[in-house]
Amino acid sequence: MSSPLDAISQFINTYYLDPIRTDAGYNPVNTFTWAVVLGICIFGIFRLLEKFNVKVNSRFILSIIPFVLAGSSLRVLEDSPAGIINPPFSYLLITPNIYFLVFAVTVFCLWLAIRLEKAGFVRDFYSTFAGFGLIWFFVNLITLLYFEDVVAAYVPVFVLVAGTGLTYIFYRVALYFKSEIFTNPLNLSILMVHLMDASSTYIGVDKLGYFEKHVLPYYLIELTGTALVMYPLKLIIFIGVLYVLDTQFEDDEESVNLKMLIKMVILILGLSPATRNTLRMMLGI
Repeated sequence: MSSPLDAISQFINTYYLDPIRTDAGYNPVNTFTWAVVLGICIFGIFRLLEKFNVKVNSRFILSIIPFVLAGSSLRVLEDSPAGIINPPFSYLLITPNIYFLVFAVTVFCLWLAIRLEKAGFVRDFYSTFAGFGLIWFFVNLITLLYFEDVVAAYVPVFVLVAGTGLTYIFYRVALYFKSEIFTNPLNLSILMVHLMDASSTYIGVDKLGYFEKHVLPYYLIELTGTALVMYPLKLIIFIGVLYVLDTQFEDDEESVNLKMLIKMVILILGLSPATRNTLRMMLGI
């Protein structure tokens, strides 16, 4: 008879450790767990930015995008069959471990950029901070292109054109109905990156033989028989979320900062997989 400790150990291995070791993706247990951890981290980041005296505005969100690209391309380095990064170091680059790694590097770069601004070495920390992320991203991208061949150059073109095209159509509809919420540039950017993510899933699953690792999208794709279901899924979820964020938060500074932080996180959750999926398919990984 197995002991309670054996049962707990088996549970942890089955639902948490094995998916990391084998990069098998998500299950209902670890999906729920990471969602709770993400919620806790959002409030932790909120307090950290307050300590740094950083307001989450459009400039800050724009400056953090290079780090999203860097983190996603770093994940593709681990995916590479060329063996660029091997165990045990590769385990650091598998979800959710890579989020903590990228977060730590990003926070350090933000702290350094702020210190450089206060010391008078740079004019403002936003561009310096973004510059650190761009350098990191380009180093990853150059490394990938050195070890891997481009086999499907049309993939990033399709993802960009489909994502931006559908967003533009949505914008014209929102403009017709005079919706301030859904003609807001940041809200449109959030919808765009998630439609790009849907586009990368569609072309990967329906056209190139990849498979979906997330629980709900996988279930819906299996149910409908096509990854086209990702488009209405993304629109339904994020139209609702953005509407709630822009109508239910107070107008005081702390509430506005928290709302902007949540929007930034939502944008990251769309741009990160869209970038990773697109790079992987472009390189045939």
